[in-house]
Amino acid sequence: MSPSSAVAVAGPVSAGRHTLGLFRSELRLVFGRARTQVGLGVLAAVPLLIGIAIKLSGSEGGTEGFLGQVAGNGLFLIVASLGLSLPFFLPTAVTVISGESLAGESSLGTLRVMLTAPAGRSRLLAAKMVALAVFCLAATMTIWVSGLIVGFVLFPVGDVLLLSGTTVSLGDGLLRALGIAVVISLSLLGLAGIGLFVSSLTSTPLAAMAATFGTFIVLGIMTAIPQIHVIHPWLLMYRWSSFADLLRDPPYWHDIGLNLLLQAGYLAVFYTAAWARITSRDIT
Repeated sequence: MSPSSAVAVAGPVSAGRHTLGLFRSELRLVFGRARTQVGLGVLAAVPLLIGIAIKLSGSEGGTEGFLGQVAGNGLFLIVASLGLSLPFFLPTAVTVISGESLAGESSLGTLRVMLTAPAGRSRLLAAKMVALAVFCLAATMTIWVSGLIVGFVLFPVGDVLLLSGTTVSLGDGLLRALGIAVVISLSLLGLAGIGLFVSSLTSTPLAAMAATFGTFIVLGIMTAIPQIHVIHPWLLMYRWSSFADLLRDPPYWHDIGLNLLLQAGYLAVFYTAAWARITSRDIT
């Protein structure tokens, strides 16, 4: 093999290893932060608090929705915990992590070094987004695992009565609950994209977090205003509750598909905006 051929082969291999190393570094950075670990701990506590409250109240079927089913079947604690965490706890966690993704590096002065590194700006941004996606999944799965453990310890478990009136096995119910966690994690990617873009605009992490969370609040208020219902289908969290359609027999995929398509649109728009910002950023 000629020297030029060896260099051509070694170049892509080295670049690939460097990219994987960059992704691993970003994952260690995200999950190594104390605030991330505390946030995941808070999320894990949600099913525990709900389970203890229902157990102490001694109510069974006394409330509507998934909460009313928890005392009769502990599997519903997973779904209830995910559903109650989606409007606030999960978005707050995503806001903190995404808002700090680039702004945190900039405030520490490490972003300039990273932008001049061989990995390149596009790879750096991709690594940040991958880490955010992994965090979204980790956050929902933290609630899922905690809800599974607490639900099985505190309440009886068995066959699952779906929203459509059909009864399925416990294994089928667990798979549906796992699918709900995945759908919810994907539903958070649009918000993560917004946070990544906002984080590229400032060197102050708190400002990026506040702006991202403020955007989330504004979109939520707009979703609740009936007079502007014509634009509701285009708002970020309009179909977040579609995850419940997985508890029908057969599952209703229409709204779930529209929700995921909308999240993909938000992610594409704001990731592109963040890419345009980071690739044109002056680091001199």
